[in-house]
Amino acid sequence: MSELALPEEWIETKLSSIYTKIVGGGTPSKSNPSYFEGEIPWMSVKDMKGYTPKDTQDHITQEAIENSATNLIPEGVPIIATRMSLGKVVVVNFDTAINQDLKAIFLPEHVINSYFVYWYRSKDNLIISLGTGTTVKGIRLDNLKNLSFTLCSLNEQQEIVKRLDKHLTTVSQIKARLDAIPKLIEKFRQSVLNDAVSGALCNNQNVNSSIVSELCDFQNGFAFKSGWFLKQGKFQVIKLGNIRENRLAIENSPAFLDENIGKDHSKFCANKNDILISMTGTRFKRDYGFSCLVTESEKFLINQRVGRFIVNEEKIIHKYLLLILRSNGFRNDFFEGETGGVNQGNVGSNHIKNISINYPDISTQEKIVNKTEVLFSFADQIEKSVATAKARVDHLTQSILHQAFTGNLTAEWREQNPELVSGDNSAEALLAKIKAEKQGGGKKKSSKE
Repeated sequence: MSELALPEEWIETKLSSIYTKIVGGGTPSKSNPSYFEGEIPWMSVKDMKGYTPKDTQDHITQEAIENSATNLIPEGVPIIATRMSLGKVVVVNFDTAINQDLKAIFLPEHVINSYFVYWYRSKDNLIISLGTGTTVKGIRLDNLKNLSFTLCSLNEQQEIVKRLDKHLTTVSQIKARLDAIPKLIEKFRQSVLNDAVSGALCNNQNVNSSIVSELCDFQNGFAFKSGWFLKQGKFQVIKLGNIRENRLAIENSPAFLDENIGKDHSKFCANKNDILISMTGTRFKRDYGFSCLVTESEKFLINQRVGRFIVNEEKIIHKYLLLILRSNGFRNDFFEGETGGVNQGNVGSNHIKNISINYPDISTQEKIVNKTEVLFSFADQIEKSVATAKARVDHLTQSILHQAFTGNLTAEWREQNPELVSGDNSAEALLAKIKAEKQGGGKKKSSKE
């Protein structure tokens, strides 16, 4: 039981004393493909997106149900995940079969399904903490049954559901608006980049045109042997996974070389103000070609398929070149040279060195860089504010649920409606009715329960 002080009109009891039955599921034999050619929805954890999924990815036949451990769950019955995605709960408006990682919680008529769902959502952190297992976490049925359930009168359940529907709908709307902002910020950044390299940002008229090899040296990385890699060492190897958009992510799966090997391959060192680019990824998905600046004088060695721009600062400053490399125009030219098989895409160094770029004089480049840094700083500040706001909104959901299931959300309502929470309408009387219903057999059970 919890140590929270609940309203005197409420009762705290074990979940096992509330539900009428828990029904599990199973997976029809994959060796019989015809089982998965039906029209009956079959739910697994991957379908538990949101709280009211509209359909399932897989559908099975009646024969599949009859020849497996799965069960058909009526619409409106809460379904929870007991393995993977712990804390997830959904309710759907269609009958669905379920797999072995899910359980359906059948409730008596004295407990509103929506009330149960909100209560379960309020316990998600606790449920996650109760998960056991090394690679995939699951919750034991005994731990689930022993969860403390807060029971209030049927009238107050209805009032809580009504208020939570209203408050959490508002929270969801706020979250949706906040979720849309990062895309707007990214569009803003790309607009700034395009204006910077097109001349619109500083209205520069006099531009030069050269291919990359005329402005800087370009070097491809070395194919260091994986057997050389260490967890610690003097030289860190910069691999494809370390090159992110405008950021050198040295924390991503760091690999090091000892000092002797590093010194033997020192010509592949990336120096401060060099620009790195990833040259391999998934074909047609444009998930590479990202560029970032080396900002520290560290011992970095570039691995194969990582390219290095060594900039001639007399012609183009490194920060201005980085703006060009990040722009849509350059990326379009970059991917025109994509080759490779079905899955892996590559862009070669010869293609990169022959991409033509436009650039103004050094003085104008400096002005453009300064203006973009101010604008990007503004975008960064907004992004941080949005991240902070999202964290607060995420916390707000749990805060509202906490208020609901400690009785604070409806405290004034109870004072105004004492007759709806006392006597025959009390939680104590309600629990007695639930026990009587359970002793009487409750609802009709599934033939395969």
